[in-house]
Amino acid sequence: MTATTTATPPPTTPKAQATPRRGGRRLTFAQILLIIAGALVLVSAVRMLTGSDQLDSVGQVSAALGLAVPIGLAGLAGLWSERAGVVNIGLEGMMILGTFGAGWIGWQTSPWLGLLAGIGFGVLGGLLHAVVTVTFGVDHIVSGVAINLLALGVTQYLAKLFFNSGKAIEAGGNPKSSPAMGSLPDYSIPGVSSGLTSLANHHWFLISDIAGIVGGLFTDLSILTILALLLFVGTWLLLWKTSFGLRLRSCGENPIAAESLGVNVYSYKYAAVAISGGLAGFGGAFLTMVPAHTYLEGQTGGRGYIGLAAMIFGNWRPGGLAMGAGLFGFSDALQLRNGGEIVHALLLLLVVLLVLLAAWKAYRRAVWQAVASAVVAAIVLVWYLVTDTVPEDFVGATPYVVTLLVLSLSAQRLRMPKADGLRYRKGQGQ
Repeated sequence: MTATTTATPPPTTPKAQATPRRGGRRLTFAQILLIIAGALVLVSAVRMLTGSDQLDSVGQVSAALGLAVPIGLAGLAGLWSERAGVVNIGLEGMMILGTFGAGWIGWQTSPWLGLLAGIGFGVLGGLLHAVVTVTFGVDHIVSGVAINLLALGVTQYLAKLFFNSGKAIEAGGNPKSSPAMGSLPDYSIPGVSSGLTSLANHHWFLISDIAGIVGGLFTDLSILTILALLLFVGTWLLLWKTSFGLRLRSCGENPIAAESLGVNVYSYKYAAVAISGGLAGFGGAFLTMVPAHTYLEGQTGGRGYIGLAAMIFGNWRPGGLAMGAGLFGFSDALQLRNGGEIVHALLLLLVVLLVLLAAWKAYRRAVWQAVASAVVAAIVLVWYLVTDTVPEDFVGATPYVVTLLVLSLSAQRLRMPKADGLRYRKGQGQ
């Protein structure tokens, strides 16, 4: 009798047991509009309940937009660099270089040449970062921190050298600031800005809120703000709608595969980091030329780091980055316009958002997160009920508190480029 043996097939993994992809699907345009409409209704209701009419007034929104631009440019700079796989923690230093370049050249020649100088100084910082990280393979974080420290020291030395002698002193310069430069034009749409301002001043439910927000976006608009908005649109078109952008983003996702397809990874990384430095320098030049018309030591105030946070909040995409920059710009503007009253009103808005978050976490059966959100909501509600305003020191810290809150709440849905921050050497995949 012949014995027969039956081969045992290799075990297979059923499709139903496959690990699901994390991150969820992207929101549709209709869902985004619904979220925006809900946010407008919520803000309008909080304004009516608290009587804080400055919450979304034309002046508040206009100030927020002006303060959001340098943060957005810093975030856009980080997006270009990190989409190519280079972490750029040196954005703050590149912005500092931009402030000095714009102040130094701007007061001696013209604001437009000052803008070009600010961008050029930022490009130099970006190229230095590219040489150190791409060519020599130094850790990206170490290089970025070194550039921040180097930029601060170099600009302080150069300011004492160029702004504290001869012609500069006669023009009003000193070791910590440059002489004043000429201003660039501001624009408002005739009829539209005044009409929306009048409508916002009626303080009607929702209608006045929409008028205040739209009016703030079209009132006293600097030419540099318009250029910055065009850069956001241009970045989206270039990185997501062209072959150049596809190759650049492939360097941040899988540089080995990109090289195998004929992409010169080094060139694209250099180009991305140089553009990143130029955008950060533009953000620094904006600070010098629009709000102040002069270079001031410490002018960036950590906006490079906040821009990096806005980029992370936006999930490394221009649209989300723009919303994050707007949020941080709004919180920064609170320091300029009766911030204590507005922040106190925002406490009630925060309570509502935390309650909604707790309900959502409970629905998703994340019990501990739901409980934590509910407890924090109760604490903030008590704070709101027993006070009439908040201390000015807290108002000054609001941008940084908002940064921490946003990053902590959005961290679970982030997806950075896969090769971001990884060391790459030509031919390493062979």
